[in-house]
Amino acid sequence: MNESHQIQFARYWTQFTDQFQWPDLQAESLYRSLFTAYTESQRHYHTVQHIVECLDLFHLIKAQLDDPIAVELAIWFHDAVYDPKASDNEAQSADLMQNLCSTLFNQVQIQTVYAWIIATKKHQPALDRDLNYLLDMDLVILGSDPQRFEEYEQQIQQEYVWVEPQLYKIKRIEVLEHFFKMKPLYQTEFFKQKFEKKAKENLKVRIQIKSDEKSSI
Repeated sequence: MNESHQIQFARYWTQFTDQFQWPDLQAESLYRSLFTAYTESQRHYHTVQHIVECLDLFHLIKAQLDDPIAVELAIWFHDAVYDPKASDNEAQSADLMQNLCSTLFNQVQIQTVYAWIIATKKHQPALDRDLNYLLDMDLVILGSDPQRFEEYEQQIQQEYVWVEPQLYKIKRIEVLEHFFKMKPLYQTEFFKQKFEKKAKENLKVRIQIKSDEKSSI
């Protein structure tokens, strides 16, 4: 694990919890639960690094949000449960958030964040502006610089190392093509202007590489 990501993860958590009058032991217990989750051995992309990258962007755009606390809570928990062989990770993550946080936030926020975490499964455009920002942050990796995008692709492949290689190539192309065909990929003006073009370029290049690999076997 990159030590700088670990340090920033802890800093962001302190910054988040300093807004509330939580007992130190409660804040520390939640931090331990999250840190343990995001450092599990089956994770390579859905890690501390991913959460930190989302939070880096959150702190750039939080003034544009209607409920920044709810959005940040959703970031912290949206991948808290992650088993690459499971199909209900988002529901499990939402349940975990509800179980651990139901006494710490008002019920409207809990219900909202629960629904938002579920929405990260399909990444469909929403009427809720805050949810669109959350979904855009979750997909910002697609618009990262080529070196980070290549690292991301390798990390995803490591999470699916149990899948037969040729089948993985086929399924990965399907995922990449799904995002490439989304018009637009990002739902908020900030992300469209800053990341849309680069994301489509990254996706186009990667789809071609994967297609060439598939056809060569």
